[in-house]
Amino acid sequence: MKVLVIGANGRVGSLLVKKLVSQYQVVAGSRNPDLANSLDNVEHVYLDLLSDVNTLTETMHGIDAVYFVSGSRGKNLLEIELHGAIKSMQAAEKAGVKRYIMLSSVFALQPERWNESFLGEITNYNIAKHYADLYLTTQSDLAYTILQPGALKDESGSGKVETNVTHAGSNSIANVVDMLVAILAHDSTIGKVILMHDGDTLIEQAILQIG
Repeated sequence: MKVLVIGANGRVGSLLVKKLVSQYQVVAGSRNPDLANSLDNVEHVYLDLLSDVNTLTETMHGIDAVYFVSGSRGKNLLEIELHGAIKSMQAAEKAGVKRYIMLSSVFALQPERWNESFLGEITNYNIAKHYADLYLTTQSDLAYTILQPGALKDESGSGKVETNVTHAGSNSIANVVDMLVAILAHDSTIGKVILMHDGDTLIEQAILQIG
């Protein structure tokens, strides 16, 4: 299987590429391809989410699955987190890609909860994620999975999470990446929006429990 990671140089994307290479042929897409990276089975390509759909489509020919883990860190939410994400979905469909996995934000599809916890400080981010997620779930024919974690922290992963989420909790980036990898391996996650934070259930078990 050939997998494209959009946002491959980011905090999540760089670790995701390293985890995926043991199982898949990986294409690492970013505006600044890390050509010096010597990982086997990784192809680095230039991918700019400000490009038009046709240009993005060219990057996706021969791809079996797409991960969207790109982010502007609040600098360009409309062009990257919203419009860039939607263009990548449209490009994936034009290129014949079926599997699409989106990294989103906890409660992104539930605006009534955006005043809870730290979410009140990232309303514009959640608006962008809301409409990107909404497009993916209602306007595309992609075999999607959306992962919605809470705040990301640079901590060691425990390998344990909670998916029956009732409040916005924190997540180690390592746990989020391991969830993203597990999602691709389980077709039972197709068509699902998965909320998560660090917890007490082993990731493989948590994936199997998702209804």
